[in-house]
Amino acid sequence: MKILKRICSCLLFGVLAFTGVFSGVLDAADKSAEDMLYHRPGKIDAKIKIVKIDDRTMNRLGEFSSWDRDIYADLVETLCVSEEIRPAVIGFDVLFGDEKNGETDARFARVCGEQGNVVTGLSYVFTKKTFEDLQGNLYENKMYAEEKVLPYASLREATRQGFVNALMDEDDSIIRSSFLYFTEEDGTKVQSFSSAVYATYMEFLGKTAEYPTEKNKMTFRYSGKPGEHENVSLVDVLDGTVPPEAFNDCIVLVGAYAQGFMDAYFVPVDRSAQMYGVEIHANVIQALLEQKTLTQIPAAAEAIVTALIVIALVLLCERLSVGKVAAVCGIVVVVKMAAGFVLFGLGYSGNVLVLPVTTVAVGIYSIALQYYRARKAKQSIEKAFRKYVAPQVVKEIAKSGTYELKLGGENREIAVLFVDIRGFTSLSEKISAEQVVEILNEYLALTTECVFRHGGTLDKFVGDATMAVFNAPFDTEDYVYKAVLTAWDIVRGGDRIEKEFTERFGIPVGFGVGINCGPAVVGNIGCEFRMDYTAIGDTVNTAARLEANAPRGTIYISETVYRQVKDRITVDEVGEIPLKGKANGVYVYSVTGVNGEQSPNKE
Repeated sequence: MKILKRICSCLLFGVLAFTGVFSGVLDAADKSAEDMLYHRPGKIDAKIKIVKIDDRTMNRLGEFSSWDRDIYADLVETLCVSEEIRPAVIGFDVLFGDEKNGETDARFARVCGEQGNVVTGLSYVFTKKTFEDLQGNLYENKMYAEEKVLPYASLREATRQGFVNALMDEDDSIIRSSFLYFTEEDGTKVQSFSSAVYATYMEFLGKTAEYPTEKNKMTFRYSGKPGEHENVSLVDVLDGTVPPEAFNDCIVLVGAYAQGFMDAYFVPVDRSAQMYGVEIHANVIQALLEQKTLTQIPAAAEAIVTALIVIALVLLCERLSVGKVAAVCGIVVVVKMAAGFVLFGLGYSGNVLVLPVTTVAVGIYSIALQYYRARKAKQSIEKAFRKYVAPQVVKEIAKSGTYELKLGGENREIAVLFVDIRGFTSLSEKISAEQVVEILNEYLALTTECVFRHGGTLDKFVGDATMAVFNAPFDTEDYVYKAVLTAWDIVRGGDRIEKEFTERFGIPVGFGVGINCGPAVVGNIGCEFRMDYTAIGDTVNTAARLEANAPRGTIYISETVYRQVKDRITVDEVGEIPLKGKANGVYVYSVTGVNGEQSPNKE
């Protein structure tokens, strides 16, 4: 049964871990966790510079919508002083869709064409549209290009284009990925703006542009927070405040840097401030240059590994204490976070939360299971020992939880008490079986109550004999004296029973008691499916022999017992008597009083 339960637990948590990774149920929270834990800005590439269209520029040059194309032509000419002093590439994150002024439009296109290093932006209007495939099945295209905004014709011919659309995550609208290209309905692949600028720069360096994936988009790592890329106002370039030499051989991006343009987005490196679109392009380009992209670890592989770790954790936690379970689960979470940090730095993005969440669930389950088992064990102990010991003793055992029902014993110093009905065999021949049972039950009730009253452990009933031990299963203060008190109460109770039974049945009933103390082996004796809690050893045998020799109404104690309680009892010396099974005799005392209370000796 235990094995079956363990298998079920392993399967349950293994399936939870596998489906948690594979289904992506925690994707939104997972991305947020990855942002907080792993997205750390790196070092900004000084070769990437931003010429910003900010409020200061518009205060000087007028409202942006009123600008003619001479401003942009002037900017390109100002930056491209000569073949020796010029940017490697100029990227306009600006849409030039309509012709405004034939002369200035033509001039801007001509200047761009002459320099040959300009990339301009285009834009798609994406929408969702339902289509029918060749088999008649309907499917939804979430990125159907309903409209395309291109630069005006002459500028389009003079420059390289790339689309400027941002790629926001559907879950939280944060930009973690970027387009590399978009495939139009006719199969034409159109580069993204960042990709086009990157390719132009690589051509300038005489190298081939290399992309991290053949897919149309990539996930990348940011190099800076909002505002950290080097940026200057467009007017400071035009008026010469910033010399053109500052942009030599650089990637120059021109774009909106004011709230009014509505071109700002939340990014993973800083949730408190938005980043302008042109600066996002700068981060994408640097990611391409430095290969700071992220490859998603295959969900199936990660799900299998996570499930195996969780299954191993379940099996391990079953064998650990509560404190160790908490420690192991904590270590697993920390190692997972550290491994995620290392993998992220190497360019791999994986599931962040499923393993920690499942690990915490395993920890809670294991701890709860241990508390449940401990409670059941206490209940089992209480149920088992209620048959043996006093209620207060049961309560202490269950409270401490230190005793387990298992085979084996321990050496303890104990006191052993035996009590027996004198002449029970001949008595049972003179009365009916029902009357015998009635007498026996009342006698056993008396002995049991007396044993429990003084914190003893009821070992067993053997016919008309009762055996009790003191100072087991755990330490009991003054246990030898308590054994004597128990015997004294039994004898006094026997006086009452004797009078009652003499009146009812015309037959006297009396008890003989024997007490000894010393070392014994105490524990559960038997086999796994049937065991008895008992004490064995010479101390026990001697107590039994003392009881066998004690006359009716008499308590025989050994010299060992007497030495420990002699100041609180009165005795008659019986002397040394031979006991069956012992080579030497035992010096015996008969208890005649306890705490000043005397009782007549009944022969």
